Amino acid sequence: LTPLRKASETLGKVLNKGDVVVYESTVYPGATEEVCIPVLEQVSGLKFNQDFFAGYSPERINPGDKVNTLTKIKKITSGSTPEIATLVDQVYASIITAGTHKATSIKVAEAAKMYENVQRDTLIALANEFSLYCGKERIDSFEVTRCASTKWNFASIYPGLVGGHCIGIDPYYLIERAKSKSLDLPLVSTARCINENETFIVIKKISDLIGDKDCSILILGASYKANISDIRNSKSIEIIKRLHDQGVTIMAFDPIIDTSLLSPEIESLFIKDQSELIQRYDIVIKLVNHSIFDKFNIR
Repeated sequence: LTPLRKASETLGKVLNKGDVVVYESTVYPGATEEVCIPVLEQVSGLKFNQDFFAGYSPERINPGDKVNTLTKIKKITSGSTPEIATLVDQVYASIITAGTHKATSIKVAEAAKMYENVQRDTLIALANEFSLYCGKERIDSFEVTRCASTKWNFASIYPGLVGGHCIGIDPYYLIERAKSKSLDLPLVSTARCINENETFIVIKKISDLIGDKDCSILILGASYKANISDIRNSKSIEIIKRLHDQGVTIMAFDPIIDTSLLSPEIESLFIKDQSELIQRYDIVIKLVNHSIFDKFNIR
């Protein structure tokens, strides 16, 4: 929570009487009022809900999504008093065409956002686990999912790597918060373990594919999800690094990311020019399904 505390310190230095501070960062329920507000009070010297107020409206935008943009996604809003909750809701409603949903408290709004991310992490974990089972049955888990998706209430979630700075991280906030309340969350914890282990399952599959052969491998995609440049907590980069450390002859290509943000050792493994892709590789693995790769006609 250090970045959030630092941001609160910065705000506290310019906070004036009557101001309303609205947080959007995904946090465990209670963090805004228990962690952020005390910092604002300490730095500003002002009294919460007397001299200044607070709101919470979790960010819901999907990075890289050009369709479901900020104004098109219903916004959860909340405030530290009923009056401030109404004010915060009105401010967001003035720009959010999809509408708003006013929660009864900041804590409820925080919990709602946490539940969104934890639910998705759990569903992906189920997809990953079921994919392993399908492999044992020698059937295509993607086809199984497409078939099951013909039922109206089936959640169409496909297996995959879970990285990034939201779904792969937020459940840990909740797990630790629950522990402070003397409660374990076994399903949430298990889902995290399954999705973290997916990295090693992919590495093992690649290693088994190589066997004792001296193969050259090309990895396509290195961001944490398709069609965006964000590499934070990218499992693809972790896979590339681990395979390289194992002595595998490996190169990678991702025209969307900024490779200068990588460590020099890992950056050296990346092809910078698309023309270099004509080089022959024994194995080509698409780890991130960027749309641009559809044009490559790789066989």
